[in-house]
Amino acid sequence: MNSSLASSFGLPEPLMPNTTGATVQRVYDDLRRRIISLQLPPDTTLSRAELTETYEVSQTPLREAMQLLKQEGLVRIYPQSKTVVTRIDVPQIHEAHFLRVALETEVVRRLASMDNASLVTRARSIIRMQEAVADDPEQLAVFQELDELFHQTLFAGVSRSGLHMLVRERSGHLDRIRRLHLPEKGKAAGTIAGHVAIIDALADRSPQGAVDAMRDHLSRTISKVEDLRQIHPGYFA
Repeated sequence: MNSSLASSFGLPEPLMPNTTGATVQRVYDDLRRRIISLQLPPDTTLSRAELTETYEVSQTPLREAMQLLKQEGLVRIYPQSKTVVTRIDVPQIHEAHFLRVALETEVVRRLASMDNASLVTRARSIIRMQEAVADDPEQLAVFQELDELFHQTLFAGVSRSGLHMLVRERSGHLDRIRRLHLPEKGKAAGTIAGHVAIIDALADRSPQGAVDAMRDHLSRTISKVEDLRQIHPGYFA
């Protein structure tokens, strides 16, 4: 996610382990964003020479950024040869979805039992930002970043931002099918409606209502995996 969006809401920016600092973070973040948004689709060969020129970095930070992407399963590195964006892995999609449901339903259950007025206000402002870009096909990447920001805000509300990072690191394949699903008619509106239902339940201090709303919200894209694989067979492993 765009770190400036996170920082504007007072949320921690991502910190990657085993890196040499801001340069690796910058390259990693941008390459990940381009892969998740399908600007770099599956089977794209990543030229290290071109990338060092694009990002104006040496081989060392680029190599470390690639290793982080490899750990997430988003690229495959062939030593002394090439680096290729992986195809979408369906078993990893289902594993990431299981993790998200387990964690995020517990997050909202706890939030519904807390004084959550300030969080509800922040979340509603994110929803308004999503509404502002939802009908613009050129803003799909921004819409998806705001979606991630919404969920990150919930984790931060129970002081579990580290768990959000865990979800993020395991969700690269899931995030790509979410991006494939997003242009479908009604999908953006459905995402917004899901966010509204979650926040309304939190505002009402209804733990079960919040859990049910989150579970329903997270089920929408996972139910479309096989349809999306039929439409985009070249994107899937």
